[in-house]
Amino acid sequence: MKPWLCFFIVAACAGIFFLYRQGIAASKQIQATLYIFQPGKGADRATLDSCTGWTRHVGRFHRSGTYEFILDSQLSKGDVDVVLLDREKQQILRLDRQSPAGSVEIDGENKYYLRWEFKNATGKCELHW
Repeated sequence: MKPWLCFFIVAACAGIFFLYRQGIAASKQIQATLYIFQPGKGADRATLDSCTGWTRHVGRFHRSGTYEFILDSQLSKGDVDVVLLDREKQQILRLDRQSPAGSVEIDGENKYYLRWEFKNATGKCELHW
């Protein structure tokens, strides 16, 4: 293999890893007709059509304190759940249509993960914190 190609592959992997750790990139396993996911600072947004699977990304919480999470799901069919995981990937909060809001104490020094779980979902949904 050519040295420049090895360098390019290593640099690309390092770049993706950096974006994931910053909460900008996400890992996913999705089957959908339409899937647009936008993780953000203070809110995540998803637009879906016949979407089944999951998406996970690092949650960016820079301050310690109590955070309130609100799931606004405008789905014409299917379901969506959002799970907040701690650094050991243990569930500390779950939101869905029946429980769309919750609050949790966040330590700004620790890493958290937001995991979206879609079940044949069609529509739009947002998570605000």
